[in-house]
Amino acid sequence: MGVRVPPFVPNIIKFEVRLEVVIKDPVNSVQELEVTIPYSEITEDIEKAYREEGKNIELPGFRKGKVPISMLKKMFKEAIEFRASEKIAQRKFWDVVDEHKLNPISTPQLTDIDFVPDEKLFFKVNFEIKPKLDLKDYTNLVIEKPVFKLRQEEIDKEKEHLLKAHIQYVPTEVVENKEYRITVNLDSTDKDGVSKGDPKSENIVIQLNDEKVNKDIVDNAIGKKVGETFTFSFTDEHFHGEEKHIQEYNYSAEISKIEKIEFPELTEELVKTVTKNKANNAVELEDQIKDNLTKFYTQQSEEIYLNSLLDKIVKNNDFEAPKGYVEMVHKRFIEMERKNAARYGNKNFDENAVSEYYKPRSLWNAKWQIVLENLSEKENIKVEESELEELAKKESEKTGISVEKLLKYYKENNRIDSLLEEKVMDFLKENNKPIEIDADEKSKKEKE
Repeated sequence: MGVRVPPFVPNIIKFEVRLEVVIKDPVNSVQELEVTIPYSEITEDIEKAYREEGKNIELPGFRKGKVPISMLKKMFKEAIEFRASEKIAQRKFWDVVDEHKLNPISTPQLTDIDFVPDEKLFFKVNFEIKPKLDLKDYTNLVIEKPVFKLRQEEIDKEKEHLLKAHIQYVPTEVVENKEYRITVNLDSTDKDGVSKGDPKSENIVIQLNDEKVNKDIVDNAIGKKVGETFTFSFTDEHFHGEEKHIQEYNYSAEISKIEKIEFPELTEELVKTVTKNKANNAVELEDQIKDNLTKFYTQQSEEIYLNSLLDKIVKNNDFEAPKGYVEMVHKRFIEMERKNAARYGNKNFDENAVSEYYKPRSLWNAKWQIVLENLSEKENIKVEESELEELAKKESEKTGISVEKLLKYYKENNRIDSLLEEKVMDFLKENNKPIEIDADEKSKKEKE
């Protein structure tokens, strides 16, 4: 059954006297709206349409744009008014949306229009709304939160990264361990080590302590001298459709140059240089690295926990998300990536690949946004105007931008929505206590 508007007292809202509006009950998150408008209420819009179209019409005896409206009505009434009726319907639809506080979440579809000149304009519009959910199981959940242990090797690796620009490469004759850099000439061979006769790849520089370097290269290079050769191989696995292909590549590497990697002494001057005066000596440098890595791991741990929590809540309250809304979220993701590609000069933007990547994420995000809105209503979580003003005052003190401009910017960029999500997240964190687990132990068990 639909709800018929206006109410029986016609003088309460003048807008409602002019229109007959029927808002149908939603079916599968799709709501239908019927609007009937007397012709007398759209005459101003119709007259405007004659004036606009008349600018491009010329007739014998009249210059372009100078044909009298009375003549336009006589000759083109049906064509002009029917074209205008669709634009009027679209505009009036949004007036009704604002007046009755409707909330379309995807692009509305004009499904029917019946325009009778001098009598009425009738139209139907279908639009999706966020479904009302009977939420359950979103508090007192048992969610694992990984705890990452900080290892000395990670601290050393970060230190090496900071000192990379100051590393020295000292020529030597023998590769003693992986802390060496070698220059080689590569020859492609068969599995028995016989050259295939392909052109050699010359002067290839390999840093043996790089984790990405093939282990075969590191193991077989150690103990070799300049002028000596070693062999290595690697396997490439890939799919052609559903068929898996495995291909082995074999090489012979002749060493033309060996250099020992020597890190500089951590003097106070060097520490100040690499940290931009944020640390004064080796001890402070290590403390700074520890602090940065600890913050990073803490953030990673929190993000993994929250993602698991939200995913569990969405699964506990699963539903069919409105297709148009999912498509809209999907398009936003693609547009975001397109803008990022343009910003960073990426000329190889692959829209099809991006589209495929974001399909599951778009569905999940659409569901989460609907759960979020339902949860905020159920728990009466709101963002008051005063909170937005308080935020604007704080930002104004920092930036010098006026409170009025900041408030306008917040409203135009949906800052209220992000503040609401922050409040909902705080509520969920307060009502779901994490179970901390050792991240390394969990990873080890998963591999086993």
